[in-house]
Amino acid sequence: MIPIKPAERVANVKYAIRDIVVIANKTKATGKKMIYLNIGDPNLFGFRPPQHMLDAVTNAMNNNMNGYSPSSGIEEAVEAIRRQAERSGINDIHDIFVSTGASEAIELCLTALLNPGDNILLPYPGYPLYTSVVGKLSAEINPYYLNEEDNWNLDIAQIESRIDERTKGIVIINPNNPTGAIYPPETLKQLIDLAEKYNLLIFSDEIYDKLCFKGESYTSLASLTQNVPVITFNGLSKSYIVPGFRIGWAVFSGPIDLMKDYIEGVNKMVRARLCANHPMQFGIKPALELDQSHIDSTLNELEKRNKITVEMLNDIPEISCVSPRAAFYAFPSLHIPDNDLDFVTDLIKETGVVTVHGSGFGQKPGTKHLRVVFLPDEKLLIEAYEKIREFTRKRYNS
Repeated sequence: MIPIKPAERVANVKYAIRDIVVIANKTKATGKKMIYLNIGDPNLFGFRPPQHMLDAVTNAMNNNMNGYSPSSGIEEAVEAIRRQAERSGINDIHDIFVSTGASEAIELCLTALLNPGDNILLPYPGYPLYTSVVGKLSAEINPYYLNEEDNWNLDIAQIESRIDERTKGIVIINPNNPTGAIYPPETLKQLIDLAEKYNLLIFSDEIYDKLCFKGESYTSLASLTQNVPVITFNGLSKSYIVPGFRIGWAVFSGPIDLMKDYIEGVNKMVRARLCANHPMQFGIKPALELDQSHIDSTLNELEKRNKITVEMLNDIPEISCVSPRAAFYAFPSLHIPDNDLDFVTDLIKETGVVTVHGSGFGQKPGTKHLRVVFLPDEKLLIEAYEKIREFTRKRYNS
């Protein structure tokens, strides 16, 4: 037999957040103490989901809800998602399906839209899942660059300049991973006008919608339009601290005459993959509709850790950091002569502090960044940032 070669499509699949773990594991094997600022998993750092959600899932399993569910999700979950979307101001909801994490919903919806050679507007920086999926589909990534000088806001004029006859849609992540930005309503309205002008479908990833810091205002994009087709992605992973549940969803809203064929195309794939995890779906209704106090306690901790992150990183001469307004990520800029991957790789090897290179999320040409996750406790964060400070001092004689 001859060696089996992978399909050409996998050459375009990259996932910086996980790929950097290969380097971290090699460093860990040398016995070095590791501090992980690379994975957005709050469970690893003492955050816990609401007990009533866990109880609902346990009861479902004990009641033998362990077979297949309806492909689009159990009725009580779908209706709870609908009510949640309506509370967010979304009208004209035409369909909802529950997925294996928001990631599966994203992949199904992109797959149903893009043909080889089509392109879709993706935020740079942005969550690398999108670039991996688009690459796998043999479609083209059409990046637009977030404006770091304007708190990582959308630059509508720059987005419009990227649109061509092969552009089929636009993705926004709001609140944003990896920058922690929140987009104001006036900017979202401008984006909606752009989508209407050029006949674009909007994908609005809102998985961090409940993790906005005090004094910050958040608006769901789909609540601002009934004229443009919008798919809103969300899930339990981040706000309800159960990324391992793998429960997400997609909400379709906008003009039904423009969406019906596309929705049916998505549902063909939804039916083909059977269902999301059945017993975990019973956690959706209690999560969305019962006591939300865990969110307040989570935010109290995140805000303290955010403050430490911004202050300590901005105190390093080679680093500047725009203050995140939501979630648990920061995307500081590196003012260094070498590239960010080399910086991050050597940082891991020399200090055990694991971050992710900004080029893995996409970034404006000529800039360099890294992403940090500020979920660890305050003591560990301070230790990590002190190690980064010392590493840069030695590396650049600052």
